[in-house]
Amino acid sequence: MEAFMEEFQHLKFQLEEIKLATTNFDNNNVIGKGGFGNVYKGVLRSHCEGRNVVAFKRLDRRYGQGDSEFWKEVLMLSRYRHENLISLLGFCDEDGEKILVYEHASHGSLDHHLSRPTLTWQQRLKICLGAAMGLSYLHDPKGTQQRVLHRDIKSSNILLDENWNAKVSDMGLSKVGPANQQHTFLVSNVVGTFGYLDPMYLATSILTKESDVYSFGVVLFEVLCGRLCFEYNKGHLRSLVHLWKKNYKQKKLDEIIFQDLKQRIDPNSLETYSDIAYRCLQKSRDERPKMCEVVEKLEIALRFQEIFEESMNYEEIVKTAIPPLVYRSIEELKILLSKGIFLNRGRTRFWLNKNGEHCETISAAECLIPIRTVSEYYYRRTKPRFIESSCRFAVNGHQPLCMEFKTHIRPQFLSQYTTYTVNLVFQLKNTNYLGLCYRLAEETKSWTSYLVEKRDDGCLMAELYHFTSDNKNFDLEITFLSEEPLIVEGIAFLPLDRVEQEVVGDEEMDMQTDSDTYWEEKLPRDYEDIIKTSKDSLQWTTKKELYYVLCKGFPINDGDQWFSLAKDGKKCYMLSARVALTKGHWSWRSLPESRFGVVAYSPRCNFSIYCLFRMLPPQKTYAAYLVYKLQAYHSRFELPLKVSYGHHSWYIYLLCPQLPIIRGKVNQNTYNPLKRRKMNGIPQKRNDGWMEVQIWEFQTTMDVEVWEFHTSTTSEKILMDCGLNFSANESLEGLILQGIEFKPMN
Repeated sequence: MEAFMEEFQHLKFQLEEIKLATTNFDNNNVIGKGGFGNVYKGVLRSHCEGRNVVAFKRLDRRYGQGDSEFWKEVLMLSRYRHENLISLLGFCDEDGEKILVYEHASHGSLDHHLSRPTLTWQQRLKICLGAAMGLSYLHDPKGTQQRVLHRDIKSSNILLDENWNAKVSDMGLSKVGPANQQHTFLVSNVVGTFGYLDPMYLATSILTKESDVYSFGVVLFEVLCGRLCFEYNKGHLRSLVHLWKKNYKQKKLDEIIFQDLKQRIDPNSLETYSDIAYRCLQKSRDERPKMCEVVEKLEIALRFQEIFEESMNYEEIVKTAIPPLVYRSIEELKILLSKGIFLNRGRTRFWLNKNGEHCETISAAECLIPIRTVSEYYYRRTKPRFIESSCRFAVNGHQPLCMEFKTHIRPQFLSQYTTYTVNLVFQLKNTNYLGLCYRLAEETKSWTSYLVEKRDDGCLMAELYHFTSDNKNFDLEITFLSEEPLIVEGIAFLPLDRVEQEVVGDEEMDMQTDSDTYWEEKLPRDYEDIIKTSKDSLQWTTKKELYYVLCKGFPINDGDQWFSLAKDGKKCYMLSARVALTKGHWSWRSLPESRFGVVAYSPRCNFSIYCLFRMLPPQKTYAAYLVYKLQAYHSRFELPLKVSYGHHSWYIYLLCPQLPIIRGKVNQNTYNPLKRRKMNGIPQKRNDGWMEVQIWEFQTTMDVEVWEFHTSTTSEKILMDCGLNFSANESLEGLILQGIEFKPMN
């Protein structure tokens, strides 16, 4: 048991942290109950990733499960990871409590949505496909992992995240068998749920992966019929599976299909789906399909439905296109839409992203209501370098310079049940600084946007809100107050391309070939000179080993600098905090896990970085990163740090900021994002356990003045002489800084 606990030590949570997250297991935080016990919703305050909404499953032995199910869940979900399996974040085994910590599936379990008319057929297909892919992974895992038989597949064990992605859950009853055999038979005591149990398993106590296939077939019919597979009749449970199979065989599916779906299902999609669902329910195990075949058929059914809906939706959308579109097929139309078209007299721009999701920008001419503007003549005289407008909308009229304004927005073409970001698109003289306050009309709380993103067309974009569309028309009225006059292009609704927290620097290298010629070509031309600068003696026998040494990195010169190679062979350098910081502004201490042995910590509110560096190669674009840790979570780290260089300033975050969410109706499930998409100023994890955040770029795209570069007289390298000032409104006690790393831009 000690060896087991040591293996999973990194997953342990403290009971006190969980009590804080759940308000001491307050009943108001209960979001579900099952054979394991209550499930609570709570907010974990992680020092690396900000505040995360998670689910806590608390063992209650009165419900029939105990220690074996608890440890089996830990073992299974820590070793078997797939995007369609619920993710185990950790566990707590303390003071008699056994608690599992999961990612939070904000839309709950599938059984609660079966009879909801708002759950479309396409959406139901995607949920079934996702669950099938997760189950297929358990049945036929890659590599040397063993096959897993779930034993309790049912709609209540298929959870739905904020994007309606399916997550197979509840592995406490699962069984493990060898993965290198065509068939896996396990003699087992019969467990499961009435209505979903494989009749052959019930009769023989022999468990096979086809037992899970049968249970999944029941779920497929539940999704089609919009109801659970059993009903109460005179105080007794009655299974509906026999009735469903009978209707399929007699070609009377119309009698059992959920009424709200009938007019919206493509006939080819229905035929493909119902056929594979019926085959899953065959009495003979040999006649049931494998899960990989179920996945294949569901993909075909989904594609039939997508084509059916696309042909209807797009032709309706393009009726108001300017100029009128000319196309000969749905595929040609999709190519035109991927490039973007103008609708509503040129006041709305519509396009499809790479995933086929709808994107929409509503022009300022359509939605902007100026409150306080600035005279363009006066502003041009006082700010002569103001950026000229390059608005792409085909709308005549003058665009005012706004400092206070409203937008009244009515998006019309958003994809259903898709999570969107609401973004202000504008132009601004100082592209690195934004102090933009905004609030919804029905709310009293204001928010401030500090980060901007430069688009390919030269406009800037600031994220304002997240929300999940329900395909209904709605109005958003947002009031803005800017510190600088803006030229507003419009409001963009962009589907959220969810990016999980990446681990920086954890790339896999192709180490297959041992050819010295191959590996020498991957080394920098001056690698011999670089090796001479190493503080320590480096050891290697082949060029392959040398390449690995360079990628891992080593201290150079006097030990206050660190050299390494990126996976593409580009050079990376790091300066220790000792040489980059003004020492009087920090406390100092030894820390063995630091590359340099000594770190700076707990600065005053304001501090400076001064970099004098000769090692970077000429004519390259590099970015500089703070490499740091936070001793503990504190709300002060949620606030941004202001970075200044000369007359220019911008913001960075030490914790990932959370965007406000536009809530749905009362008691309606709403999206609650855990991550922000990757952009400058947002921190990331590193594979060495530290955090990093980009603080500036040389020859940056953020419109900063060109940094001072001087050619060194002693080398062909570039001498960088630059000072940055950081200021905060709150104490930065608990910030630990290892150094500044310079990495090439991709």
